[in-house]
Amino acid sequence: MKLDSKVLDEIIDKMISTVDGSKDDIFQIGEQSRGQYEGLVEELKQIKIQVNEVIERGDNLEIHARFARNRLSEVSKNFQLFSEEEIRDAYEKAHKLQVDLAMLQNQEKQLRDRRDDLERRLLGLQEIIERSEALVGQITVVLNYLNQDLKQVGGLLEDAQAKQDFGLRIIEAQEEERKRVSREIHDGPAQMLANVMMRSELIERIFRDRGTEEGFNEIRNLRQNVRNALYEVRRIIYDLRPMALDDLGLIPTLRKYVNTIEEYNGKTRIEFKTIGEELENRLPSRFEVALFRLAQEAVTNALKHAEASEISIKVEINRSYVILMIKDNGKGFDIKTVKGKTENSFGLIGMKERVELLEGKITIDSKIGLGTFIMIQVPLNV
Repeated sequence: MKLDSKVLDEIIDKMISTVDGSKDDIFQIGEQSRGQYEGLVEELKQIKIQVNEVIERGDNLEIHARFARNRLSEVSKNFQLFSEEEIRDAYEKAHKLQVDLAMLQNQEKQLRDRRDDLERRLLGLQEIIERSEALVGQITVVLNYLNQDLKQVGGLLEDAQAKQDFGLRIIEAQEEERKRVSREIHDGPAQMLANVMMRSELIERIFRDRGTEEGFNEIRNLRQNVRNALYEVRRIIYDLRPMALDDLGLIPTLRKYVNTIEEYNGKTRIEFKTIGEELENRLPSRFEVALFRLAQEAVTNALKHAEASEISIKVEINRSYVILMIKDNGKGFDIKTVKGKTENSFGLIGMKERVELLEGKITIDSKIGLGTFIMIQVPLNV
């Protein structure tokens, strides 16, 4: 029996409310963890200073204790040559210095233990922050899907179970991509901006200690770092949803993407070709987005992981299917021996899942030192 669309809408609204509440909870966890992280970083900084101070005091105290022990040894050997007060003073000084040194060593141990505990806690908090950021990004994707795409196909689904299964398949297909974007933000712009902050604090010292010329060199390097960070931010925003895809379609967007990447990576030559006659009408949006993402993922892998100097992209479109071929001359990998690790790190699993959602086929051929070849064939059914 076909389920009434109003009931389905109620289910979707309930899902949206639940997911949105989860997003707020995870965001709060991330913010609280970030606050704790900053507090612990400051405490760790102070602990390290105290450790250095205690070590320095301990070194000085050890010197005095050594002299006191030598003095006591001299008094013990020549007992008859010293007065009672001198003997008592030698024993008391040696004992006091030994006690002070033991207390200082115990304080150093406590500080070191606290420092190690703080470093372990910081690693745990860092992991929580990264995971919460990734989850918030993934949940945002889910919310967008629930608010837009899922409601549009509600009338096509037979029952609520079918809708749930469909939604889960979309979520799984997006998971790896969202994780990748989160990692790129953390490893790219975030690290670059942290480096900019650190280097900006050093500029004044460089001007003072090394002179004007090196100071200006550091400013020029800093400007390049800022430029790189800005490019990474723009690239990530473009990765999330290129507007040209909606306005122009798959082929023009791919061509523009290739030109942009080739211009930025001056050492890499990217060839882009189309084979056959393009259709008069645009491809359905789900095909254009998926095929663009597949090509984008393959190019990113070739640049970042394979370190390719030449990349070839060919697209063939007819009324029955689309074939996408990407070939590079990078360092390649052994699929048999490092299959799981390679697929996870290069994003190949995400590509396979996306192709499966389109009921297509993907072939990956790679050998160490001989580059990688990827062929994707997707039936259009239009």
